[in-house]
Amino acid sequence: MTTTADATSTVRERYARFARDEAPGRSEVYREWAAGVAGDPEMQQLLARIAPSRRQPPLVFAVTRLLGAPEAGYASWAAWTRAHADAVVAECDRRSVQTNEPLRCAALLPALALVPGPIALLEMGASAGLCLYPDRYGYRYRRADGDEVVLEPADGPSPVTLTSELRGDRMPPLALPEIVWRAGIDLEPLDPRDPDTERWLTGLVWPGETGRAERVRRALRIAASDPPLLVAGDGAEKIAEVAALAPPDATLVVTTPGVLALMPWPARHATIAAARAAGRWVTIDAPALHEGWTSPVDVAEWPGGFAVALDGEVVAAADPLGGWLEWRAEDAATPR
Repeated sequence: MTTTADATSTVRERYARFARDEAPGRSEVYREWAAGVAGDPEMQQLLARIAPSRRQPPLVFAVTRLLGAPEAGYASWAAWTRAHADAVVAECDRRSVQTNEPLRCAALLPALALVPGPIALLEMGASAGLCLYPDRYGYRYRRADGDEVVLEPADGPSPVTLTSELRGDRMPPLALPEIVWRAGIDLEPLDPRDPDTERWLTGLVWPGETGRAERVRRALRIAASDPPLLVAGDGAEKIAEVAALAPPDATLVVTTPGVLALMPWPARHATIAAARAAGRWVTIDAPALHEGWTSPVDVAEWPGGFAVALDGEVVAAADPLGGWLEWRAEDAATPR
């Protein structure tokens, strides 16, 4: 039986870890707030009232900002949060982290380019579906020497430009896929046409992350102009049902960019099995996250970042949100 002391201890440890390992370099505001919570027993007790699956720092901090908390020092934020404790607890219990980062498409794109088209794209954990439009975005892959690979949709420059650093000596296959159908599955899908979706998704951007909120806004306009099919439900249970709706003359590709980490170990592997049974599978995951790779990934030798894989075959290392890419497959130009 979980006691209040256990819950507050869990909050303290989680927020201390976030302040130490996750926020530095991304958001000084969130680092200060998390460090403050880790040293504040009263705030730990308050946050322990939130369901365990809904009290992670990015979610709690985004909810407080959504409700009006000042983006100020810890003392001001904590005073506001204590004054609005009931509202914060209630809102956290109905929300979830649904970070919908279009830049992940910069990491997905080279793997998708290995799949012969046309493609029917199905994303797990789709949120508002912003990673379902890799063919509608523009790309700038930049090398350290200043060289740049530029891609734009055939009908003209996209209002969304995804810039990613290209590391290493190998050149990945870079071409926009032909996508003829797009759908997503999420426990609580978000309508890209709903103003509340924009408020929530931009609110999930951490203070200090320059350019992300505007990128989300622009991508939402693309999604709203041609909304994907979004289905509510558990991924492993829904994949086959939704995949059956795809055009039969298209290659079905199931993507799981960053979503498997949110699932318990058995559910991760059930989802991977369902994705591979339905069609091709593209993912971006931490190397140690699951056992779905076709060959074991040597974590000790891994260059950092997440692994990008096609049908379990690791083809690249990448920043979890797509900020950089290092191609690692030997036969980069060979379709699979």
